Amino acid sequence: MSNRSRMLLDVDTGIDDALAILYALLSPEIKVEGITTGFGNIDVEQATDNTLRIIQLANCGYEVPVAVGAAGPLERIFHGGVPHIHGNNGIGDAILPVPSQKPVDESAAAFIVRKVNENPGELILVTVGRLTNLALALQLDPGIANKFKKVVMMGGTVLAPGNVTPVSEANLYGDPEAASIVFESGLPITVVGLDVTQKTRLTRRHMEQLAVEAKTGDREIIAFMDEALRKYFDFYAFSNHFEGECPMHDPLAVLVAMHPSLVRIETMNAVIDCGTGYTAGMVVTDRRVRSTVGRPVDFCMEVDVERAMDKLLSVFKRGGR
Repeated sequence: MSNRSRMLLDVDTGIDDALAILYALLSPEIKVEGITTGFGNIDVEQATDNTLRIIQLANCGYEVPVAVGAAGPLERIFHGGVPHIHGNNGIGDAILPVPSQKPVDESAAAFIVRKVNENPGELILVTVGRLTNLALALQLDPGIANKFKKVVMMGGTVLAPGNVTPVSEANLYGDPEAASIVFESGLPITVVGLDVTQKTRLTRRHMEQLAVEAKTGDREIIAFMDEALRKYFDFYAFSNHFEGECPMHDPLAVLVAMHPSLVRIETMNAVIDCGTGYTAGMVVTDRRVRSTVGRPVDFCMEVDVERAMDKLLSVFKRGGR
């Protein structure tokens, strides 16, 4: 396992978070060093419970500590999850066995600080929820900004429409102040936003293929995915007219962390709008020739969808790992 990339995940475990966690735990290329949880798709208590259940389902063969994180934004109010998207329990109302594992007795922010200081230059951090835990970690120890191997975050949009307001994506809209701290921190950020995640879609046809090609030992995992994704397919048919398709927002962030050649990356100066109304949480990129606003951030602007989906599904198929 020594040749695997070492990864921390920060999640608000809804349906696509669950798939991202499963991919990371089942990938022969990744060792998940820990998972931190927060609010967003669901409240932090349910997100933590979901995460522990997913780890148990994956049965990856090694211990994965889970640290409970923020219950709400730094300065704003969390108005609750999005059951119309992720179901009442956050994972499409799919039922998984009660986990035997308990969270560690350490906050998510403290856990992130400790892990990166113990392993400078070795850890990849992938965030797929609000950036609150990472912002709190930076406030605890600003020095961690230059100690990650890389930081890949799912969130935001540059040119694609937002999914909460016309210009804002849910993770950044949910805590703009935290996002601003992260963007200004000097962290080596790669942003996997709606510009690429909305194009990277799992289809009902993919699920039919998995039902045939999955390893015998993964039947429970595929059954869970099939049940959880029903809610997701229905929502995206309504919201985006994606018939029999749903975006792989969070799994793509994990994929990009491991395989950056899947995307075309463009570096732009950017800041986060911390105002109110439609632009709260908007990624403001300064694309002028003489750019003066913000600091350089790497944004994923195009994606090789077929390669990305092949890699995602490979860990669930016979011979894939």
